[in-house]
Amino acid sequence: MTVAFVLGNGVSRSGLPLERIQKLGKIYGCNALYREFTPDVLVATDRAIAQRIQETGYPVKNKFYTRKPIEGLGAHRVPQEYYGYSSGPNAVGIAAIDQNTKIYIIGFDMGPSVHNQFNNMYEGTEFYKPSGSAPTYTGNWVKQLTKITKDFSKTQFIRVCGNTTARLPALDNITNLAHEDLATFQMRINNQKDL
Repeated sequence: MTVAFVLGNGVSRSGLPLERIQKLGKIYGCNALYREFTPDVLVATDRAIAQRIQETGYPVKNKFYTRKPIEGLGAHRVPQEYYGYSSGPNAVGIAAIDQNTKIYIIGFDMGPSVHNQFNNMYEGTEFYKPSGSAPTYTGNWVKQLTKITKDFSKTQFIRVCGNTTARLPALDNITNLAHEDLATFQMRINNQKDL
């Protein structure tokens, strides 16, 4: 069994020991994560941030996926079947395509912050909404994740839930998607077992 970790940028993942997690399995990350940490695979589907990432030279040394790679800058094209998907679901899909059999989905809060505002670790920075903005609609993410879990019915997906993670009833009936609280996940990481 191979374990992978897909990082969204919801605030619930703030403070997780990413270097320690990376020793336990591949990390697939999204968008501005590259500013502070180098995952094994980075995905950005929004054109502006994807272009910036490519212009920095990041994809020359690191694996990076986007919808429209700029020729000669090292980026890979996202899988055709998930071409229209958002960055987070695409990262989950790529982790599954890479034959990871257990995939932890972390920081996919998919709901507002505790103050009913935009929920993203990078709010207020370039390419992101300002602090205090209205939450982002995430219904499309739910549909996209549901499709990926069906496409990879033998893969086990675990959505790690913190205090800013929205409960989404539409995900409750997916047989190969479990939900785990953040404290339990942190205990697994600290003990480096039962992953």
